[in-house]
Amino acid sequence: MKKTFRLLMLFMCMIILLPAGLQTAYAQDANSDKQQLILGTSADFPPYEFHTTIDGQDQIVGFDIEIAKAIAEKMGAELVIQDMGFDSLLPALQSGRVDIVISGMTPTEERRQSIDFSDPYYKARQVVVIRAEDTDKYKTMADLENTKLGVQKGSIQEEIAQGVPNASITSLDKIGDIVMQLETERVDALIVEDTVAAGYLNDDIVLADAVPDESESDAAIGVQKGNTELLAVINETLAELKADDRITEMVEEASLLAAGKTGDKNIFEVAWEYRSYYAKGIGYTLLLSALGVIFGFLIGLIITLVRMSGIKILAWLGTAYVEVLRGTPMLVQLMIIHYGLALVFGINLSPLQSGVITLSINSSAYLAEIFRAGIQGVDKGQMEAARSLGMTRGAALRHIILPQAMKTVLPAIGNEFITIIKESSIISVIGMMDIMYQANTVRSITYQGLSPYIIAAVIYFILTFMLSKLLGAFERKLRTSDNR
Repeated sequence: MKKTFRLLMLFMCMIILLPAGLQTAYAQDANSDKQQLILGTSADFPPYEFHTTIDGQDQIVGFDIEIAKAIAEKMGAELVIQDMGFDSLLPALQSGRVDIVISGMTPTEERRQSIDFSDPYYKARQVVVIRAEDTDKYKTMADLENTKLGVQKGSIQEEIAQGVPNASITSLDKIGDIVMQLETERVDALIVEDTVAAGYLNDDIVLADAVPDESESDAAIGVQKGNTELLAVINETLAELKADDRITEMVEEASLLAAGKTGDKNIFEVAWEYRSYYAKGIGYTLLLSALGVIFGFLIGLIITLVRMSGIKILAWLGTAYVEVLRGTPMLVQLMIIHYGLALVFGINLSPLQSGVITLSINSSAYLAEIFRAGIQGVDKGQMEAARSLGMTRGAALRHIILPQAMKTVLPAIGNEFITIIKESSIISVIGMMDIMYQANTVRSITYQGLSPYIIAAVIYFILTFMLSKLLGAFERKLRTSDNR
């Protein structure tokens, strides 16, 4: 029992120290003494912000980024960029995870209820994008009635689409996903900004004659409610940039850089040219999965023992833990851990920390049920025989029951481990640089809708296939020892 207690205490210490340890692994520059200005953006919105390769390195560029650099320089601060989904920007700002949000965001009245906005820095025009074969169909906005429209989730374009009578709206997080919806004929038209649409236009994707009634919209910078000091610095910087006509220059430079992107590479060229992106994604995916497996296994085993302890209140708490985690989506759990803890308790976890915790607790609920089934599957006579020989209940459980139970449930445990590797892709929505995040980055760079995902799928298959073979070999070794 003393050994079990020491192991339990060691495990609890690891959980307590996890945030501090992982933060250094994910921090951009932990040793910098310079003040940091943390920017939240959704880098799939050229020429505002987008990924590109410069000198062999992935960089987030665009005229929004240049404006953010000017603000950071004005403050004497170091700019730190956090890339995330567009609909995650407001929660990130409200929870204090980022200092400012710049992502071509329109300062609507609804958004002003939760955050403050700077003076407008750019005026964009909304356009309708369609397939070339449908050019004659959509001459006016009235022609869009009863059609399927694609828009970015949480954007001003979504509000415009909601004003089209009887339109069926598909709202997605990434611009590339929306364009793919149009290319695969899942929607009839898209509503996007003209500067963004320019990067996707080709012989098959063109602008429609129809123009939204609210065709012009402002873009502004978001800050936390009441942060008047930062807002004053931002507005002062914007005024200086406008006076020197620097924003116009930034837009032109970013547009030229975005126009240089190409989508005519085949899948093998994409895989080879952007191999470093996928290699980094594999590293983070394996780190996420390994930590999720380790902590999920330990937590699941503890929950199982708690539920089978015979103490009613502990058994009830263990059952509630399992039922709640199995009965709620992992994405919801991730949002609560990543944003909810910051909003309610001020606990700001990095994407890696939030991802590990989410995978661990979600997996532990399923593993707890697997362990319980395995233990209950061991003949009760085994425990009685061990106790009759003078072994304590804890010793009998550790040396007799658990080894037999683990052999029985090993295939189910292996399946859960494989599931963790695949489900780790969900963590990319909060900016975790795993395989799926890198696939989205490559798609943003190449304008290819499918190839980056096929490459990611192949990588996931190789990882899970190798793991399944290793588990199979381990099972065969165990069966061989049983036959001696």
